[in-house]
Amino acid sequence: MEGKILAVNISEKKGVIKTPIDEGYFKIDHGLVGDAHAGNWHRQVSLLGIESINKMKALGIEGLCTGKFAENLTTEGIVLYELPIGTKLQIGETVQEVTQIGKECHVGCAIFQQIGSCIMPLEGIFTKVLKEGTIKPGDTIRVIE
Repeated sequence: MEGKILAVNISEKKGVIKTPIDEGYFKIDHGLVGDAHAGNWHRQVSLLGIESINKMKALGIEGLCTGKFAENLTTEGIVLYELPIGTKLQIGETVQEVTQIGKECHVGCAIFQQIGSCIMPLEGIFTKVLKEGTIKPGDTIRVIE
């Protein structure tokens, strides 16, 4: 199973829309360097497929783009939320392990306030970094285990 990275997104504060960057460095036991959600916990990196974003667009919600749902990595070609926890992914130079599917959306989330709905709690996934390195748009994302 293989897909690609469409965007690498970062924010300095939690609960806000992330901004696309040219490339990101992902550290072991940390996540994306400079991102508000990074740290030594099980949700170091968040991923959301463009397919999920397109579902929201199909509902008539306008102005959606990469980073709008506060995802670090916007992907294409893999149904992320169907991957079992423990799945290992080769993403760019990194290796990451799926640690959580979906999340509870916190009240007052800027994404929900601006868009009126959020797909991240249902279809976003979270990983921890096992092998560090750089990820940039166009990189391959591949299931390795």
